[in-house]
Amino acid sequence: MASLIPDIVEDALVAVPEAPGRRRRPRLRVWRAVVLFIAGAYFLIPIYAGLRFSFENDAGHLSLYAVKAIPSEPGFSAAFWLSMRLAVVTLALTLVLMVPTSVYVHLKLPRLRRLLDFVTILPIVIPPIVLILGVLRAAPLWLRASPYLLSLVYVILSMPFVYRSLDAGLSAIDLKTLVEASRSLGGNWLNTLWRVVVPNLRSALLSATVLTLALVLGEFTMASLDLWTTLPVWIYQFQQVDAHVSTAVSMVSLIGTWLLITLIVSLDRSQSRRTRRRTNNS
Repeated sequence: MASLIPDIVEDALVAVPEAPGRRRRPRLRVWRAVVLFIAGAYFLIPIYAGLRFSFENDAGHLSLYAVKAIPSEPGFSAAFWLSMRLAVVTLALTLVLMVPTSVYVHLKLPRLRRLLDFVTILPIVIPPIVLILGVLRAAPLWLRASPYLLSLVYVILSMPFVYRSLDAGLSAIDLKTLVEASRSLGGNWLNTLWRVVVPNLRSALLSATVLTLALVLGEFTMASLDLWTTLPVWIYQFQQVDAHVSTAVSMVSLIGTWLLITLIVSLDRSQSRRTRRRTNNS
């Protein structure tokens, strides 16, 4: 933390414009450093407390038993792989449904964009507990017996974030010209969507992927009411057995999700750099 102080102070120093002929003097905006410090403390202190508790035993001494015991704890593997399967299925369904819909609305029905904005914001307004109870009442028995009912509900939950990411990406490109050029060269709609539109939506798709994975891997209310033990539900239940192991799993889940999101964002940045280099060389 101490190594960050010079960078914070350097970023907080700004040049104050003065009259010609007078020497400019840097002015320290203390409030910037204060805001950065408070924000850092707000996020880092709970993580530090969780990590410290994870590396302690019941006597309060430093120990790695909680981390080592995670793979062998009953129910952990099943909950982890269930969350992974739900994340993959939800992501696939969301992109298959939202990408063609967003492209079609932008191309053929631009007047419906406001209506789609309103419809996609409803999952944020409706409480998740109301949504899952309604789905459980209306869904057939065979679907309620499957954990993938949660994937269908998660598609609805992620819709506001995914649609806005795609909408921003489609608004940033000349979609109509790209589609017309592809169609004039003999490409059908499927090839045009896959080989022309999707590559130009790489950043938007990666943003939608990050938001969807973060939502699915952290959702608790719907999974608990649907009586499926996903990773967040297992963490809550196992807290009654061993709080140290439960907290350790929470920290590993947090760090793992953060690393996954960082990897996805890094792939996008590296691809963008390569694209810029090719453009500059040409």
